[in-house]
Amino acid sequence: MGPERRLRFFIYARIVVSFLFLASTILLSYQEPVSTADFFSSGIVRLMIFSFVFSVASHLVLRFESVRFFVMYLQTIWDVFFVTLLLLFTGGILSPYSFLYLLSIMSAGVLLGRREALYTAALCGILYGAIVDFQFFGMLESIGLSQIDARQLGESHLLFMIFLNVMGFGVTAFITGFLSERARVSEAALQKNIINYEELSQLNTMIVSNIETGLLTTNVQGRIRVFNPYAEALTGISQEDAYDKPIGLIFPELAHHFEAVTDTVRGELDYVSRDGLHLVFGYSVVPLGDAQKGTASVIFNFRDITGMRRLQEALKRADRLAALGELSARMAHEIRNPLAAMRGSVQMLSEQGAIGDNDGRLLSIVLRESDRLNKLITDFLAYARPSSPHKSPMDLRQLAEDIHLLLLSDSRFTSIEIVNLIPPQVKINADTHQISQVLMNLLSNSADAMPDGGRIEIEAHVKGSRKIPVAVITVTDNGCGIDPETSSHLFEPFWTTKPAGTGLGLAIIYRIIEGHGGTIRVDSPPAGGCRFTITLPV
Repeated sequence: MGPERRLRFFIYARIVVSFLFLASTILLSYQEPVSTADFFSSGIVRLMIFSFVFSVASHLVLRFESVRFFVMYLQTIWDVFFVTLLLLFTGGILSPYSFLYLLSIMSAGVLLGRREALYTAALCGILYGAIVDFQFFGMLESIGLSQIDARQLGESHLLFMIFLNVMGFGVTAFITGFLSERARVSEAALQKNIINYEELSQLNTMIVSNIETGLLTTNVQGRIRVFNPYAEALTGISQEDAYDKPIGLIFPELAHHFEAVTDTVRGELDYVSRDGLHLVFGYSVVPLGDAQKGTASVIFNFRDITGMRRLQEALKRADRLAALGELSARMAHEIRNPLAAMRGSVQMLSEQGAIGDNDGRLLSIVLRESDRLNKLITDFLAYARPSSPHKSPMDLRQLAEDIHLLLLSDSRFTSIEIVNLIPPQVKINADTHQISQVLMNLLSNSADAMPDGGRIEIEAHVKGSRKIPVAVITVTDNGCGIDPETSSHLFEPFWTTKPAGTGLGLAIIYRIIEGHGGTIRVDSPPAGGCRFTITLPV
């Protein structure tokens, strides 16, 4: 309880006491009828009325912080003089209210401290001794205190009363002051701890709310309690929906981990969000409590490492392709020279008129297949040794329109609808020829995946900050889609699912996008089909 609250408590107590005294005096006046003038002229009634008004006024001025310390001293002094006047109005030595001095001393000790309590006890002892002495020597007969009452008690009895009261005042002051000081020290320490706890609570709430990882806690029964905002963003589940739900309902793969967690458990899990996205979470589970006794709840911390895993896969693929490309480029170059010599020789043989029809057909097959092999080697060299992009400003929407017109003559696109959803304002700085090659290869792959017709959508938008904007281009079809096993090998050279394919088209696309400082990835949208997403610096 603070100083202000203690002072208010004593003021309220004084108001109640004053009111009770007035009420009891009024009741007594009904038993012994007196006039109104005599009633209000009574000293004790005036004292009670003044005490009541003084207490109410003190309560009103407490709202001003600058006068609170003064009011405490004034209240203590008034308490002492109030009890003194009450003794004078109620019989002096014979008054039953001398014990109220003890309450005044206690009030001083609680409000002001040990030293003030001792001062108040000394003042009470002096005033009480003065009343006894003055009444004994007849100096208070003018206010109605008879000397005879004091003489009848005897000098030794009066000295004993004074000694006993003074000793009581002193002991009360000492005990009250001691307890008051101890209470003040405890209160200060408690207040300090309360402040620290409040700061820790605010800090904990702020950390949990703003930490860039998902965080949830469970009780002993494995039901969720805390579910921070980042966890809501990762899973698409709100705190209200997750609260008191079993942890296995949100992460079924981890249900067994929460049955007997005795130490920190770390791992990875696959998670499918509510909007159908496939994510990879890295997590750690820490017991909170006594796991050995089966009374432990857990703290589950997780974060999205999907991008990290994709980056690792891309780096592995890049390393693998770099080594393979360097070796293969040398082999392709060496194969190309004898292939050209063989083709020239066969062509010279076919131009001689003495060759029969069957031999002519065989030579034409050799020429056709050598051309096919030469094209394959040319494509592979383009992949293994890509040319640096010659960047220039280009309009993506116009480029998509030009490619669309070019593909109208291709029989594969007869029953396929190509929808250009790129806004007019999307412009990038890139190699027009290479980006055209990328879009044409992606559209051709989509057409091959939809032999019975379908729909291809080309979209693009710019995102990121003003300093580092990027263009995101997507090519989406509603074909048969792609499975995870196929997508993991999709950009590797010579890996294809087409019977007549070379497996170099997407590998070349990957190299082109990589040469532009961008990224390309593939996934299957929730509605089905296949979606290629290209990110390029603007």
